[in-house]
Amino acid sequence: QVQLVESGGGLVQAGGSLRLSCAGSGRTFSNFHMAWFRQAPGKEREFVGISWSDGSTYYADFVKGRFTISRDNAKNTMYLQMNSPKPEDTAVYYCAAKPGTRYYRDYASYDYRGQGIQVTVSS
Repeated sequence: QVQLVESGGGLVQAGGSLRLSCAGSGRTFSNFHMAWFRQAPGKEREFVGISWSDGSTYYADFVKGRFTISRDNAKNTMYLQMNSPKPEDTAVYYCAAKPGTRYYRDYASYDYRGQGIQVTVSS
């Protein structure tokens, strides 16, 4: 069974740091594009950033300079390093993976999606 499982979420103070992990199993994701999304209460799910299969990254404007996506293909794992989080970053964070590049901002277009993990940023 192919799975993506997020971990590392929880409560963090504004201005602190937190690292989320997205561990893949059941197949190799090194040639997949892997992304992070988030959904805050009462809001639509939104794109956070993506790690392309070549290792390059792209971010939504609201996290540029604060969040960093990386991946360790040997561990089949992607990370989201959250530095200086703000209370408005509070959300359920999801990871997802797909082989193609089209519609990369569309969560529903991803072949594999995690269950999500809560991140709460206190002020």
